[in-house]
Amino acid sequence: MSHRRPEQLSIHQARRIALAAQGLNVPSRNGTANWTRINGAVARMNVLQIDSVNVLVRSHYLPVFSRVGSYEQDTLDSRTSSRRKRRFFEYWAHQASFVPLEYYPLLRWRMERARAGAGTYGALARFATEQKAYVDEVLAHVRKNGPVTVADLPDPGERTGNWWGWGKGKYALEYLFDTGEVTAATRRGFERLYDIPERVIPPDILNRPAPSEHDAIRSLTELSIRALGIGTKADIADYFRLLIAQVSPAIAEMVAEGTLSQVMVEGWDQPAYIHKDAAVPRRSAAQALVTPFDPIVWDRARTERLFDFRYRIEIYTPEPKRIYGYYVLPFVLGDRIAARICLKADRPASVLRANAAHLETGADLGETAEALASELRHMARWLKLDQVEARRRGNLSAELRRALART
Repeated sequence: MSHRRPEQLSIHQARRIALAAQGLNVPSRNGTANWTRINGAVARMNVLQIDSVNVLVRSHYLPVFSRVGSYEQDTLDSRTSSRRKRRFFEYWAHQASFVPLEYYPLLRWRMERARAGAGTYGALARFATEQKAYVDEVLAHVRKNGPVTVADLPDPGERTGNWWGWGKGKYALEYLFDTGEVTAATRRGFERLYDIPERVIPPDILNRPAPSEHDAIRSLTELSIRALGIGTKADIADYFRLLIAQVSPAIAEMVAEGTLSQVMVEGWDQPAYIHKDAAVPRRSAAQALVTPFDPIVWDRARTERLFDFRYRIEIYTPEPKRIYGYYVLPFVLGDRIAARICLKADRPASVLRANAAHLETGADLGETAEALASELRHMARWLKLDQVEARRRGNLSAELRRALART
């Protein structure tokens, strides 16, 4: 691998840098991955975004599979919920996310901002101001009884049509979660159980001095560019949902000291930045299906700029207006996104269903179908599903069906 930093990078170099940084440029994902491999994969991403959709598998499980292959989901679950084995906490990082415990001090400034009324959601701060006595009662209840769900509160209130149907109990708990006064102890299904940080976060992490806001943003900025491999200021800011105005001084500091280099990427109209330790592989061996909430594609503008791949999730689009399907996963092959496939885990029938499969312009039909069939078989085994079935929808479906029949 070459580590020379040209001032101009081709789009293919930029793709390979990004895929390598994310841990997707791997030649083999055989066997059952242990915690060491799982932890190594997450360490490259820094965050696992959480989402409620479970048509295939909960979203935070899939980025790990995309990078290490089969693993026991309980191995990851124990690190997000067990007090003894915990390695992650839950907070607003890139949306709601599991974040390595060592980054807890780096997000304390965000919690302090929430306490000052400048948190993730302004509606929560307004509610806390208007209902201060109630919020105090909820915090006291969690201290005494945690971990608790919204339903466990003595007066959770009625669900309304606003804010995803939240009642006042959910408002109060989410405000306290935003400020760091409570945290997520675990989840039951997809429902958070809230507790005070002293019973969830290990003391050596909880009591570690928080860096200044400047230093924390500097660290988060460097973590972002390491995870991205290459990105513009907007890309870097988006990773931990920071503002360009917040990351710009940190980027300037790191460029001045040689930690980052500024480069131009073919076809991009904004300068990009690359970390001095980033690898520039000569080729990519990536072969992975990625969730809509995977860091390699979650920033749709960057995805289009990097892979020439326009991607929109169609879950909330009425079925007649959907173009590609309900839950569509991009398929990364080599240094490109070669296809997109609508998947569903039919657990009662023990079938992984490919409801639609579409080939991207320029991708090789036969090569893509063979690789995708292999990946679907791999995914089905991981999900403990007995069969893979492909419907006749999409310009890749016929060839995919033939490839599945051969494997």
